Amino acid sequence: MGDYGWPLLMLAGLILGIFSGYPVAFVLAGIGVLFAVLADVPMLFLSMGVQRIYSGTLTNWLLVAIPLFVFMGLMLERSGIAERLMRSLAALFRGMPGGYAFAVAIIGVIMAASTGIIGASVVLMGMMAMPAMREANYDMRLASGLIASSGTLGILLPPSIMLIILGDQMRLSVGDLFMGAIYPGLLLSGLYFLYLLSIAIFAPHRMPPPARREAGPIGQALWSLVRDLLAPMLLILSVLGTIITGIATPTESAAIGAAGALLLAFVSGGLNFRALRDSLHDTCKTTAMIVFVMIGASIFSVVFRRLGGDGMIIDFFDIHESNPYFVLFIVMALIFVLGFFLDWVEITLVVVPIVAPVVAALDFGLPSDQVMIWFAIALAVNLQTSFLTPPFGYALFYLRGVAPDLPISTIYRGVTPFVIIQIIALLLVIFFPAIVLSLPMSMR
Repeated sequence: MGDYGWPLLMLAGLILGIFSGYPVAFVLAGIGVLFAVLADVPMLFLSMGVQRIYSGTLTNWLLVAIPLFVFMGLMLERSGIAERLMRSLAALFRGMPGGYAFAVAIIGVIMAASTGIIGASVVLMGMMAMPAMREANYDMRLASGLIASSGTLGILLPPSIMLIILGDQMRLSVGDLFMGAIYPGLLLSGLYFLYLLSIAIFAPHRMPPPARREAGPIGQALWSLVRDLLAPMLLILSVLGTIITGIATPTESAAIGAAGALLLAFVSGGLNFRALRDSLHDTCKTTAMIVFVMIGASIFSVVFRRLGGDGMIIDFFDIHESNPYFVLFIVMALIFVLGFFLDWVEITLVVVPIVAPVVAALDFGLPSDQVMIWFAIALAVNLQTSFLTPPFGYALFYLRGVAPDLPISTIYRGVTPFVIIQIIALLLVIFFPAIVLSLPMSMR
């Protein structure tokens, strides 16, 4: 075969395997082993894959933070803390045009920083806010798009599982990535607010105030909000504060967060055997899925590189002659398109290790360590859209699960403006690297 025949066949086999419906972890590992045999790769070479799985995944201390952060988010959701916060926000904004919409946008930010579990956020807000919005005669396209997009902020705002895996794959400090993601996450949520504000001003009929006003003084609603917000904010500050100040590693901070969530659930009366059992069960499922994909991706990437995949990618982008921003935009466009069909875990573990060295070799006028932090956060903003883009956007199916009577076409049309907003945020992050780098560099 030609110089790049085997890598091209591996990519084709991977695409076919993914669309066949088999679990991605087994597809990745199976394609790697199959092509190692077909291409007559020495079996001794595959021991490198075993060593990489053991040292890079199974004994990686950093990855222990993943189940701990997942457990923290699930415990906050199952114990009812997040639900009470949602009710308090809805009561505070009662009677205002777009009040429910602004409440959903705010709770999306808070839940992102305290739970980071996309499914839990979308399902909770869908169950709580969708009936109220429907009763208030909201435009269901706007309501569905807002709930789905606000629920995905947890994959970007720290503590984010995606940033932990990106830090592991790109050999970057997770603390730097957490700090670098704060301003882009707030920028994205701010753009959501501007979009809602423009609708409230120019098209208020799309999100009118409820016809039936809830009773109760505004002071009581404000006190309820402060009371319900205090515990999650203390948890957020304890987790992120210990990482940013260097008091604890991300893994140690994740343990603090998990213990804090357990304590808050106990104090609030929401800790029971069922909540603990369900949280542990879903934590094990999520962690096992991620670890198995990492193992499969390790086998695939070892064989892919052995067969010349790295050289094929470098030649494709022609990094020595192309404008660095042109190459970056090609990479971002590729990942955006892949987000229509693949989950962020698969893209992060398969595509990122291949394209990251290409970007690292480009000259953007920044130190190499800053380039990779900036690139990682831009990737995270880009990958967030994979939850919203059809046909396989997970947030869309979570929302459809809690609102089965809502046509899928309505949900697709509803998320379109928010996908455009995320693309705008991505362009701002690319053209203004200070949005990402100012906080981690100042903390250094």
